[in-house]
Amino acid sequence: MKKTLRLILGDQLNYQHSWFEKKEKHVIYVLMELRQETDYVAHHIQKVVAFFEAMEAFAKHLKKEGHEVVYWKLDKKENRKSIVENLNFLIKENKIEHFEYQLPDEYRLDEQLKEFCQNLKISSDALDSEHFMSTRFELRDFFEGKKTYLMESFYRSMRRKYDLMMEGDKPLTGKWNYDKENRKKLPKDHVPIEPFVFEKDVSKTHQRILDAEIKTIGNIIPTNFIWPNNRKESLQLLDFFIKKCLPLFGTYQDAMTPHYWSLYHSRISFSMNVKMLSPLEVVKTAIAHWEKNQSEISIAQIEGFVRQIIGWREYMRGVYWAKMPDFAEMNFLNHDKKLPDYFWTGKTKMHCVRHSVQQSLDYAYAHHIQRLMVTGNFALLAGISPDELDEWYLGIYIDAIEWVEITNTRGMSQFADGGIVGTKPYVSSANYVDKMSHYCKTCFYNKKEKTGERACPFNSFYWHFYDRHRDKLEKNPRIGMAYRLWNKMDKDKRDGILEQANKYLDDLENL
Repeated sequence: MKKTLRLILGDQLNYQHSWFEKKEKHVIYVLMELRQETDYVAHHIQKVVAFFEAMEAFAKHLKKEGHEVVYWKLDKKENRKSIVENLNFLIKENKIEHFEYQLPDEYRLDEQLKEFCQNLKISSDALDSEHFMSTRFELRDFFEGKKTYLMESFYRSMRRKYDLMMEGDKPLTGKWNYDKENRKKLPKDHVPIEPFVFEKDVSKTHQRILDAEIKTIGNIIPTNFIWPNNRKESLQLLDFFIKKCLPLFGTYQDAMTPHYWSLYHSRISFSMNVKMLSPLEVVKTAIAHWEKNQSEISIAQIEGFVRQIIGWREYMRGVYWAKMPDFAEMNFLNHDKKLPDYFWTGKTKMHCVRHSVQQSLDYAYAHHIQRLMVTGNFALLAGISPDELDEWYLGIYIDAIEWVEITNTRGMSQFADGGIVGTKPYVSSANYVDKMSHYCKTCFYNKKEKTGERACPFNSFYWHFYDRHRDKLEKNPRIGMAYRLWNKMDKDKRDGILEQANKYLDDLENL
């Protein structure tokens, strides 16, 4: 057998991969902490710590299972900071005759490793990561010839493919989607369940990052680290969600409050995105629990959860591989403004933005509506460059890996793709934020006012957005109502709103 080196990337911690079924003496596995991965954007300190902790735990697991493993920390003398340089060193040092890697989920790494193998003088092979429920190009082929990729259609195909919550070819109860039942505001006096967190000491890993002078963002308490770093902990978090949170997950999945950071969300996206949990096992485990507890858990709760994973998550990955690398350059609305400093500090008078950003800085986490309808909505209305926002989202969230981040940012959130992911821009005035949250009542700005000293910026920005992009959006059948309302407004009122918006846009840093 040829002496083989197998590369495991930081988001390929699949404890169940077929690579590990047999202990092979001729195989060496390598995991590396790399400056090329810590430095391409400024990542949240909790994100970098979580990756390194999970990678090291995985390496220890493989060693315990009898595999030969090389784990290079940041401070190892031989660590040359890049994948290619390190692999060349290891291949030469260990007299490697064959190289293997799992297909990366990021385009840049896919290209880098393909080029590396083309220049190798030894044989090489790329294998599947054995994680996702759809293949790289399954969505591309599913929507061949279509301009818009309707997620609901793909979601239904995945339900059928894996026979999840189905009766023959039809969904249970005859209904595919319960989204309309999952949009409730958190009642004023409602106290959600206390989140399940891990309280670990990650001081050594944190110090290693500090010593390396890696530029990071966000906050951390290294003696009280809350995120899972191995499969056992990931399964514990999943179990807590299914047994304690699922009964109210769907009902309040879009709700926002400044009083609680976790609500009923699963917070397993980091575990899934680094592959400690597989999407199929997650949904099957959740469905099995629901089937035994249907008197306590309505179908709307489980369907909403399943749709997020086998619908949205698989869909976003499919869009990524169908449209990269061009997707990373899309800017349909030609937005070019700089991201305001308060996205890095949380210091703004807008309560919804302040809290969503501060929570992100404190926990490396915010749920999907905080991302889409607060920070994303604000950035879209204000005309922020998608490049700026991409970098922020990719850095600040613990679960952000490009294949899932960029499609949500440029597609769903910023409409920079011109309508591939979303059929219309997801924008709103203060009305939606107030409908789904407890932010507005204690905000410096008045949610009801469009003009004036304390008028909510979202209100004038909303109409300014539609007015300035009339040529690109007016013919969109899903936006007609907004333009009809705008056209009916008195001209002086429209002028006042646009003047207010321009005043705010000229002073974006001080909102």
